[in-house]
Amino acid sequence: MIRLAPEVGDALHAGVPVVALESTIVAHGLPWPDNLDVARELEAAVRAHGAVPATIAVVRGEIRVGLDDAGLDELARRGAEFRKAGAADLAVHLARSTDAATTVSATAAIAARAGIRVFATGGIGGVHRGDAADVSHDLAVLARAPVAVVSAGAKALLDLPRTLETLETLGVLVVGHETDELPAFYSRRSGLALDHRIDDLAVLARVCDVRWRELGQGGVLVCNPIPAAAEIPAETIEPVIAAALADAALRAVTGKALTPFLLARIAEATAGASVRANRALAAHDAAVAARLAVALAALPRA
Repeated sequence: MIRLAPEVGDALHAGVPVVALESTIVAHGLPWPDNLDVARELEAAVRAHGAVPATIAVVRGEIRVGLDDAGLDELARRGAEFRKAGAADLAVHLARSTDAATTVSATAAIAARAGIRVFATGGIGGVHRGDAADVSHDLAVLARAPVAVVSAGAKALLDLPRTLETLETLGVLVVGHETDELPAFYSRRSGLALDHRIDDLAVLARVCDVRWRELGQGGVLVCNPIPAAAEIPAETIEPVIAAALADAALRAVTGKALTPFLLARIAEATAGASVRANRALAAHDAAVAARLAVALAALPRA
C-alpha cells in the first residue's frame, strides 16, 4: 500500500539523499493557490541543497511517497477534502480507500518504513496548554521512528516546557542546530535550554547514524530556529496566542480541529505575519534537512 514515486525509489536504491515532507501544511495550512506555492517552495528548497523531495500523502487509499506536480496540484486544490491523518489513522484510510493529508506522526512513520531518514516540517505537536493529558501522538512516534525531524521546535501555541520534558521522558534525542535553546516556532528563543548543540551537520549525521545503526534507538528532533528576518518576537505573538486559545475554549474547539482553528485566528490577528513566518521557517527547515540528508548519504558504509 506504499507507492514510491519513481524519482524517490531510484534515489533510495542509489543512496541519493531524500527528504520527506508532510502534506498537512499543503491541504490544511493555507488556502488555494498559496498552498501550492508553498508545496513547490519546500520541494525547491530541498532540491537546491542536493536532495530529492518526497511529499507524502494518502491518495485513494494508497500511501504516496513523493508526488509529481499533478499530485501536488490535486492536494492543494482539494485541500480540506483530504482528511487530516496521524499515524494512528492510516489503517482506516488505507482500508477505506480514502484521501488523507499526513501530519508529523504519520509522515515520520511512513518515512521510516520507506527508508527515508530525514523529514522536514514547520513545528511538531506536543503537550497542549492547560491540559497536560492532551499530548500529540507526534511525540510517541518520534520516540520510536529512526528519523531526524528538522523543525523550528514545537508549535508556539503548546506548553513548551512540558513538551520538552515529555520528549526527554520518551527518549527522543533533542539537538539544537545553531541554537542553545528550544525554538518557539515564530520566535527564535524560548528560554528553555537544550542539552546538546551541534552546528556541524556532518557531526550531526554521525550522531544520527550511531543512534540508529549501532544503538537501535529512535528519533532525533533537530531544532532549527526561524530565520531572524522572519521572526515574530515572543512579546508580540504571546498575547495573540492567548487570545486565540481563549476563543477556542469559548467555542469548545478541541481535538484535530484545534490547531487549524488557532492558526487561522493567529493569522487573522497578525494580518498574515504569522503565515509569512510559517512559510519562512518551513523553507529554512527544508534546506537544513536537505543538507543533513546529504551529510548522511556521505557517511562511509561497512
